Amino acid sequence: MLDIKAIRADFPILDRVLPNGKNLVYFDNAATSQKPQCVIDAMSNFYENYNSNAHRSNHTLADEASSALENARNQISNFFGAKPENMIYTSGATEAINLVSYGWAKNNLDNGDVIVITEMEHHADIVPWQELSKEKGVEVRYVPINNETFMLDMEAFEIALDGAALVCVTHTSNVLGIRNPIEEIIKMSKGKNCKVLIDCAQGAPHEKINFETLGADFLAISAHKMAGPTGIGCLLTSNERIQEMGPFMTGGSMIKKVTTDGSTFKDGHEMFETGTPRIAEAIGWGAAVEWLEQFNMVDIHNHVHGIAAYAGKEMIKIPGIKIFGDPSNRDSSGAVSFLHETIQSQDLALLLDQGGYAVRTGHHCAQPLMDALGVPSTNRASFWIYNTQEEVEGFITHLKYICERFA
Repeated sequence: MLDIKAIRADFPILDRVLPNGKNLVYFDNAATSQKPQCVIDAMSNFYENYNSNAHRSNHTLADEASSALENARNQISNFFGAKPENMIYTSGATEAINLVSYGWAKNNLDNGDVIVITEMEHHADIVPWQELSKEKGVEVRYVPINNETFMLDMEAFEIALDGAALVCVTHTSNVLGIRNPIEEIIKMSKGKNCKVLIDCAQGAPHEKINFETLGADFLAISAHKMAGPTGIGCLLTSNERIQEMGPFMTGGSMIKKVTTDGSTFKDGHEMFETGTPRIAEAIGWGAAVEWLEQFNMVDIHNHVHGIAAYAGKEMIKIPGIKIFGDPSNRDSSGAVSFLHETIQSQDLALLLDQGGYAVRTGHHCAQPLMDALGVPSTNRASFWIYNTQEEVEGFITHLKYICERFA
């Protein structure tokens, strides 16, 4: 059982009073989560006490920075059921997906090869494949959603697998909050000898993801949606896939030797971590993982699901409100997308903000999904571990007031 009051005490920003005097109620967790004090302290401690470049010098500060960077890699990879050598630091899930595109697919796919993605992907898992298609002539196939259930059309997915080389699927939709049947998708894809990339940016804050158990070839993860800092993430992949990859970026850190005749590169994950490492961010992510490990991720999911299901149930009672997705689905992970039939989404978001409620509005970097839903944008309330039913009750009251006054 989660002690929500104690959890909230770990997040100083939740005490924020907005300029209009309203208390902050943060419902934009699918965009980024807030950070516990231990993450803030860990990063501040680095800058205050041992700030130095890692893997560069032999002095005390450099040794401490290097140790902290690699200790964080051990913590994070262990949290996701992977070995440290199978984790490549990136700037986030977007760079991790681009690393697969430019580092693996560009070297292993060619004209006529097929990549399968879905309509519900974030742009980060669409645009790289479109660019690869222009450059290499690969075919990109899009699996549609069922507009009644908002789930992936698995019959269409099975058809799309025919002759495919790579499957790229989001673990959980950042718009609909729907968790895809990842285990089934991986099994079906592997049965067709496809490599598999799973975008876990939205799934990682809500369930325990295990790289070895899942059996995908690539997992893309961001820190900032799971209590960690912005600007860091990782790609988890196998030694076999790493050996098939070439560098995405080149420069310092990733080289063995540079001469006027050419360059040779380091092996393993080091080949892909060029330039100054994201040391403070890695330390912060390690602290976030350590903070999360005190909880059972099933308890986090159940708590968030309960709040989202309640929100959805009450919101559809409000005249003019339409919800996209099914927050009551047990696999849904805390995102409720909605629109009012006459109040513009931007206006609705501003009116909610006047009550202290921070929600997201726009296409959520998922325009093909917006097209499939037949709307240009939605509002989205997304919940996490520190949100409460009382906050949702206040949100419903304020939303009713807005709809009654401005509709």
